[in-house]
Amino acid sequence: MSADFDNNTIKKEEPKQPAGGGFNLGAAFNVTGPEIKEVIKAKNFGGTVKRLVKYLKPQYHMIIIMIVLAIIGAWFAIWVPDIMKKVTNVLVDSLQFFTNIRPASDPVNPGNNQLLDYIAPVLWTSASLYVLNSLFQFISALIAGITSQRLVCRMRHDVKYKLDRVSLSYFDTTPFGEILSRFTIDIEMISATIQESLNQIITGVMTVGGVFIMMMRIDWLLSMVTLLSLPLLMLVSTVIVKRSQVEFSKQQKKIGQLNGFIEEMYTGHQVVKLYNREYDSIKIYEKINKDLKRATRRSQFLSGIILPSIKFINNLVYVGICVGGGFRAGSGLITIGDIQALLSYTRQFAQPIENISNIANTIQSSVAAAERVFQVFDLEEMTLEGSKQISCMDCKGNVSIEHIAFSYSPDKPLIRDLSLSVAAGEQIAIVGPTGAGKTTLVNLLMRFYEVDSGRILIDGVDMKEYSRNDLRSLYGMVLQDTWLFNGTIAENIAYGKPGATREEIISAAKQANAHSFIELSEHGYDTVLKEDASNISAGQKQLLTIARAILKDPRIIILDEATSSVDTRTEKYVQSAMLAMMEGKTSFVIAHRLSTIKSAAVILVMNDGDVVEQGNHEQLMEKKGFYYELYNSQFAGEKDDLFNVSCENVKFTQS
Repeated sequence: MSADFDNNTIKKEEPKQPAGGGFNLGAAFNVTGPEIKEVIKAKNFGGTVKRLVKYLKPQYHMIIIMIVLAIIGAWFAIWVPDIMKKVTNVLVDSLQFFTNIRPASDPVNPGNNQLLDYIAPVLWTSASLYVLNSLFQFISALIAGITSQRLVCRMRHDVKYKLDRVSLSYFDTTPFGEILSRFTIDIEMISATIQESLNQIITGVMTVGGVFIMMMRIDWLLSMVTLLSLPLLMLVSTVIVKRSQVEFSKQQKKIGQLNGFIEEMYTGHQVVKLYNREYDSIKIYEKINKDLKRATRRSQFLSGIILPSIKFINNLVYVGICVGGGFRAGSGLITIGDIQALLSYTRQFAQPIENISNIANTIQSSVAAAERVFQVFDLEEMTLEGSKQISCMDCKGNVSIEHIAFSYSPDKPLIRDLSLSVAAGEQIAIVGPTGAGKTTLVNLLMRFYEVDSGRILIDGVDMKEYSRNDLRSLYGMVLQDTWLFNGTIAENIAYGKPGATREEIISAAKQANAHSFIELSEHGYDTVLKEDASNISAGQKQLLTIARAILKDPRIIILDEATSSVDTRTEKYVQSAMLAMMEGKTSFVIAHRLSTIKSAAVILVMNDGDVVEQGNHEQLMEKKGFYYELYNSQFAGEKDDLFNVSCENVKFTQS
C-alpha cells in the first residue's frame, strides 16, 4: 500500500470493481455506460441546412457562378429531345413516303440527298449541345470543388478558434475521439456534399423544371401523368430521409466513440499488454464495432430503399406515357416524334430524382456532421477579458486568494472557502491526497477555470481585470506530463518565447542542465523530436520543459509534480534546474515526493478543497497533524504502518 498523492485536473469517480476484485476495463473506458454525451440535434433537418447555407455566404459569388453554369449546361441537354423529335417525325414521314402511304409530292424524298441534308445538321447540333453540356458541367463541378475546399479551410479555422476560447471543462468532459472526428470526418463529409452533391442537386432541380416545361409544350395531358408522380416521389423520399437522418446521427456518434477508444488503447498499449488485458480490449472494441455496424446497417438500409422505390414509380410513369401516347398518336393529337420526346423527357425527369436519392447517404451524413460542427460553434466561450494590461516587467508576483469557492459540478463542491496570501518571491508547496484540490488551485490561478465566488488578486488587482494573454504571460509551468511537439529541440524550448535567439535558447538549456545531452544528440539543437518525443528519455523531456520555462522568464512558476516520473538520479538534475528557475520568483509547487519541498517557505496542506494546515516543514512536523501523517506514510520503514496512517483522512490506492 502507498499513499496516493497524484492529482487529476478533475475529480473523477473510480470505476466500479467487478465481482471478485478484478479491474473492469469496460467501466474504465465508459463503454457499458453513456460513453458519449447525448448530441444536441438541430430542431429540424431544414434548420441545419439553412444554417449551412448562411455559413456559405462568403462563397455566394462562386456558388452563383456555379449555379449559372449548371443551369446553362442542363438546358443544353434539355433542348436535345425537342430537336430530335423533328428528326423522328421526318424519318416517319420519309418511311410513309417510301411505302407509298404519302403522295410523291412530299418534299422529303428518300431517293435524293434531301433527307441526309436535313438530318445531318440536326445531328451535329445535338452532338454539339451534348458537348457543351459536358463542358459546362465540368466547369461547374470544378468551381464546386474550389468552393468546398474554401469552406473546409474556413470551417477548420473556426472550429480551432472556437476550441481555443472555450473552457477547459469542455475538454475534460468530451472524449478526444469526439473532438477529433469533428475536425476530420465531419468537416470532410460537408466538403464531399458540396463538391460532389451540390452540383447534382442544382442540375437536377433545373432539369426537372425545364423538362416539365418542355413536356407541357408537347402535350399537357401526358405531362400531368409525370407531374402527378411528384407527390408520391416526395412522400417516399421525405419519410425515408427523415428517418435515415436519425440513424446517420447515431452512426456519426459511434464513429466518434470508436476513434476515442482506439486512441486510448494505442496510447496506453504498453499498460494493456503489461496487465494482459488484450483480450478484454478486443472484446470492448468488438462491442463498439458491432454497435457501429448496426447503426451503419440501419442507416444504409433506409437510404438504400429510396432508389428502388423511385425507380418503381418512374417505371409506372414510363408505361403510362407509352400507353397514353399511343392512344393520342392514334387519334392524331400528337406525332410519333412527340412520343419519343416525351419518353426522353420522362427519363430526364426521373434521372435527377434518382441521382438525388442515390446521394441521400452523403446528404444525410453531411447534415448530421454539420449539426455536430455547429454544436462546437454554439459552445459557451470563456468570460470576456479585462482591459488592464500587465507584463512580467511590471509584475512583482504578489498573489492573494480571498475566500474562493469552486466546483466542477454544482452538487459536488471541491474548494469551499480558501484564502491565502503569497508574497513576491516566496516558494509555496501544496501537498495533499488525490482530489484535495491541488491542481484545481493552480488551474484557477492561471484562470483556466472561473471561480464560483471570491477572487484572486495579482499585485492587488483582481485577475479578471487583466486580459487572459497578459495574465498568462506572467506564468511559467512545468508539469508531470510533459508536452513536446514534433519539431526541433530549439523550437520546443523557444515555444514560450517566439523569436528567441539561438544564444538565448542555449543559455536557457544550460541553466536547465539540458545543454550537455542536447549537444550529444545527433544534430544538437536542430535534432527533430519524434511523435511524443519518443527519441529522448522522460528526464530529458522534463529538462526541456524547464528550459522552456526559464527562457520565458515568468514572474510566477507553477510546478505540478514535475519530478514524480523520473528516477532518483535524474531527479537531482531536475531539482537543481528548478531551483535555478525559481530563484527570485513566486513559485507554487505541487509535491508528490514530500522530500522535495522541505525547504519551501510555506507548505499548504490541502484536503477536500480546504487548507487544513499551513507552515514550514519543521512547524508542521511538530504539530503531528495531517502533514505529519502524510510525511510518515512515505518514509516510515514498516509497510504495515503505511496502511494504518489515518485511513479516514488519507486516500490510499492499491498498486
